[in-house]
Amino acid sequence: MRSVMAYDPQNIFAKILRGEIPCTKVFENEWVLAFHDIAPQAPVHVLVIPKGAYVSQDDFTAKATDAEIAGLWRAVGQIARDLEVAEPGYRTVQNTGTNGGQEVPHFHVHICGGRRLGRMIPE
Repeated sequence: MRSVMAYDPQNIFAKILRGEIPCTKVFENEWVLAFHDIAPQAPVHVLVIPKGAYVSQDDFTAKATDAEIAGLWRAVGQIARDLEVAEPGYRTVQNTGTNGGQEVPHFHVHICGGRRLGRMIPE
């Protein structure tokens, strides 16, 4: 049985989407907003968030339309190219739930690059 917490419209990313909290925007289209992370873990660290109210990747893939899913992933690729990390390589990370380390209950994709990244999960 699938258990998903209810979406909290007061989460920080929802407030950013509504313009209540500023961000350093790098990309926006009808499906997503992308902005620089305020605590970057790499020289390039951008967050890509869908404009829909989705708690996690699990929630997004279960409820989003095909257009929303395609729109998000096409945006991730475009942003990586625009930020010139596509060719040398970059990492995308989506943390889901408590065990996955998700800190904000609004689905988001991290794009990290700009240098060689180490092991994702240290031994």
